[in-house]
Amino acid sequence: MNAIQAWLAEHGVEYVETFVSDFAGVARGKIQPAAELGDKAVKLPIAIFGQTVTGSYHMRRDNARDRDMDAIPDPSTLRLVPWASQPTACILLDCFDLDGTPVDVNPRAVLRKVVSLYAERGWTPVVAPEVEFYLLAGEDDTADGGALAQPDYPDPYGVDQLHELADFFDALKGQCDAQGIGLGAVSQELGRGQFEVNFQHGDPLRLADDVFHFKRTLKHVAAAAGMHACFLAKMRPQQPGSALHIHQSVYDASGRNIFATADGGDSACFRSYIAGLQAYTREALLLAAPYSNSYRRFLSYWASPVNLEWGIDNRTVGLRVPVSPPEARRVENRVAGADVNPYLAIAGTLACGYLGMVNELEPREPVQDSAYDVPFALHRHFFEALDAFRQSDAMREMLGEHFVRLYSATKEQEH
Repeated sequence: MNAIQAWLAEHGVEYVETFVSDFAGVARGKIQPAAELGDKAVKLPIAIFGQTVTGSYHMRRDNARDRDMDAIPDPSTLRLVPWASQPTACILLDCFDLDGTPVDVNPRAVLRKVVSLYAERGWTPVVAPEVEFYLLAGEDDTADGGALAQPDYPDPYGVDQLHELADFFDALKGQCDAQGIGLGAVSQELGRGQFEVNFQHGDPLRLADDVFHFKRTLKHVAAAAGMHACFLAKMRPQQPGSALHIHQSVYDASGRNIFATADGGDSACFRSYIAGLQAYTREALLLAAPYSNSYRRFLSYWASPVNLEWGIDNRTVGLRVPVSPPEARRVENRVAGADVNPYLAIAGTLACGYLGMVNELEPREPVQDSAYDVPFALHRHFFEALDAFRQSDAMREMLGEHFVRLYSATKEQEH
């Protein structure tokens, strides 16, 4: 009995979801009897990675026949599916072309490529995402956004509002615990019916997996409670947008945080990492803002970034440095919306920071006051970001030529 079958038998699993994440962060694959899953490949069409969020396809010339790929189950990603009506597990797939070549446009493969570049230099990146979302009362999905699941007033950091939803968050935590998703604090955010959940810091690929599974879980728990979870970057013009903040730091082989000097100051690597985010994030913005709606979030100063300045304990900047001891020195990238594919958003920000360090760039001086007084410095609409990404030599170097071409073409068709 192989490791996968042993795990399935130990947990009494009858069915297994076998899937990949597409560019939109949606699970695409099959459900099959547990007894049929082993070390053999699952056959899936490679065109999954040219699929738009609306279900159409970008059929590139070299894939006109929509050929199969060999999708190999990754045993380390086995998790239970706690909302399923029958004992069910899920597993993520590593994808290969039929000649054995890795499918380099798989979002997990893109993130793994970036992490491997760090490893070649003896570096280990660590991330801690924070995901914002809205809860809507009922399944109303009209243009007006549906009725929000709270009274008609904002209550930022209101504890009593969280207590009113205690049963919901207990159910959410229970289902996340069953999948090994390490949730941290939950807080009421600026919007009415808006919340934020923190994740424990760790390996980028593992944390991307956790966010990917968390989004699925939240939607199922909300539906079971008669609500609807919304990850739109800007759900309503008069309400704050929703972000996916990414705290990030880098450690060496000894486990030392290279963002801090021996005496606790800011290291050259730390400054260069920030400089890389300032220099390259505009080229990678399509990964952090993948839809037209994403750019509406940047047009309002409701705790949303308008530039790539940095500052210490300053939430008006795009790149915030929390006050922390040297071993926890980190930068929080506040640019990405909650609508992102977590693998690609994390890959993009790590790529920008890496380029800053290897090129020994220097950042601008930190902003002491409100960065909202600094000129707008992000792309204002989707096509600006698409052109910048498509034409970026830096993103081709870090993420792969094939991925940049296909992602750009798919997003253009999707738009």
